Amino acid sequence: MTEPAVDASHDGGAPGDRPPPGLDLDRLAGWLAAHRPELVADGPLRASLITGGKSNLTYLLHGAGRELVLRRPPLGHVLATAHDMAREHRVIAALAPTAVPVPGVVLLCVDPAVIGAPFYLMHRVPGEVLRTRAQTDPLTDGQRRDLAWAMMDTLAALHTVDPAEVGLADFGRPEGYLGRQVRRWAGQLDRSRSRELPGVDELRDALATSMPEGVNAGRIVHGDYRLDNLLTTVDPVSVRAVLDWEMATLGDPLADLGLLLTYWDVLGDSDLAEGNPVADGLGPRAGFPTGGELIARYAGRSGVDVGPLHWHLALGCFKLAVICEGIHYRHTLGQTLGGGFDRIGDMVTPLVEHGLRAVRGN
Repeated sequence: MTEPAVDASHDGGAPGDRPPPGLDLDRLAGWLAAHRPELVADGPLRASLITGGKSNLTYLLHGAGRELVLRRPPLGHVLATAHDMAREHRVIAALAPTAVPVPGVVLLCVDPAVIGAPFYLMHRVPGEVLRTRAQTDPLTDGQRRDLAWAMMDTLAALHTVDPAEVGLADFGRPEGYLGRQVRRWAGQLDRSRSRELPGVDELRDALATSMPEGVNAGRIVHGDYRLDNLLTTVDPVSVRAVLDWEMATLGDPLADLGLLLTYWDVLGDSDLAEGNPVADGLGPRAGFPTGGELIARYAGRSGVDVGPLHWHLALGCFKLAVICEGIHYRHTLGQTLGGGFDRIGDMVTPLVEHGLRAVRGN
């Protein structure tokens, strides 16, 4: 995880230094000394907040003999069930022996008294998160194409893992998954409403009354799969790790594909994408293959029936609209860290409009 970090690193042994928001290094160091003393044997901990995350917070820890990464829920307003550290830790650990690249996990702490929230530690994986046009414009056409294929091949690899074989048979309830998704995101929307959102209730109702049969149900779903949730290299092109598993469950894999295409073709082809921290470096506008090409690549490697994909695209638009509205709400409360969040609220209406067109089959 080699993204640039913000907030000056904090030496836990130097009084007066300001630690990164959301991380009490003194309490963390004390807890590690009691439970994993080898991780603090080399001296005081230092930490920096990794930029780019719109949800869970990610920190790079130094001074533990090796660089580690810590994940915790966001500050302030938190959507119910959306930031479960134990689930994220469990799925990463389960996928370690499979073809799906994930970071190696180190430990999980579910006691919020340590740093103010549950957290887990994992090994740092070398690579880059590609999020902006400044990062992707220097790539060759071949590198962009190969990155897109690697992204789709990794998603296909995830969706071909048998949950029972990796100890995840009880990780979710595939039956009724789509209905629960609609109800869950409708509930999350209600918890984040702070303004009028034309069309969003119509989209919610249309999704609820037109759900396809779950012909692909029962596979591991990432829940927020996209290029900038992958740690990659470009020379050679590879996916080093899939990140941000906080929404993972068992369900219909087309939910992942529909949301990916929402980022790729809906936001990636919008003027709102330019300079936006959600979608700036993605999609055909940035020189990558089209959504149709991504679908063909995925279908040829996953064995998943992509027939009902238009409904899942509409679900992706609804889900991402709710996520953006939640981020917008936190931003209005001053509870987001990093830049670019002032524009995320502008994305909600176009997402709702596209979702309505998709759910109607247009």
